Amino acid sequence: MEGEDELVHEERLSPNFDERSLPITMAVIHYTEMKPVGAAIERLTDPEAKVSAHYLITEEGGVIRLVPEDKRAWHAGASYWRGIPDVNSASIGIELDHPGHGLGYRGFAEAQIDALIPLLHRIVKQYDIPRANVVGHSDVAPMRKVDPGELFPWDRLAQHKLCLPKPECLAAGNPFHNWGSFFLALERFGYDITDQAKAVEAFERRWRPERITGVPDGEVAAILWQLLLDRDQGRTR
Repeated sequence: MEGEDELVHEERLSPNFDERSLPITMAVIHYTEMKPVGAAIERLTDPEAKVSAHYLITEEGGVIRLVPEDKRAWHAGASYWRGIPDVNSASIGIELDHPGHGLGYRGFAEAQIDALIPLLHRIVKQYDIPRANVVGHSDVAPMRKVDPGELFPWDRLAQHKLCLPKPECLAAGNPFHNWGSFFLALERFGYDITDQAKAVEAFERRWRPERITGVPDGEVAAILWQLLLDRDQGRTR
C-alpha cells in the first residue's frame, strides 16, 4: 500500500515468520533491550533466533520493515489477550530500539514516538483495531515481560486516540466486593491472571506507572472498574 510504504524507510526482511490463523485485531509494542540497534536487527533477522517483529523503529525515528503485515511474526511468544492465546496470529508487532530495563531504562526518544504515531495510526485505521487492543508486551505476557515499561508515553498515543486513555473519574474506595471479583474482572478486561501478582504489576505498569507493587489496592481497583464500565457502556472499544 502506498500509505504504508510512505512511513517505512527501509526493509530488512526476516526469515522468521509463518502464516496467520487469525485476522489482525491487535498491535503490540515492545522494546528491543539491545544496543546498538544493529545488534537487534541482526537478532530479529537471524533464523537461529526464531524471533521477529513486523517493524523496528530506531531512536532516530527510522522505520524498518522486518516482516510483511499479512504474515505472522514471532514477537509475542507465549502470550494471551482478551481470550486470544495466539497473539502472534492476531497482532502486528512493533519493536522500539531501546536499552530496556536490562541496559539502563530511560524515557523514549521523541523522534521515535513521532515515527511510531503515524505508523500506528495507519495500522489501527486499516485493520479497525480497538483502542483496548493496542497493548504492551507486558500486557499480553505479564509473567515474562515488562516492556515497553512504565516510561512508555501511552498518554501521547491516547491523545491521538490510538490507545485507551487513563480513566479520570474514579470511584471512591474499592468498587469490588472482594479481591476474587477484582481478579475475575482483570481477566475479563484481557489479562492472563495465572500469576496474580504479575498480572497486577502489568496492569499497574500500564495504568499506574508511578507505583508498581503487584498488590491490588483501592486505586487499582477503581481504575479497572472504570475501564470496564466505559467499555460496557460503549464509550470505548
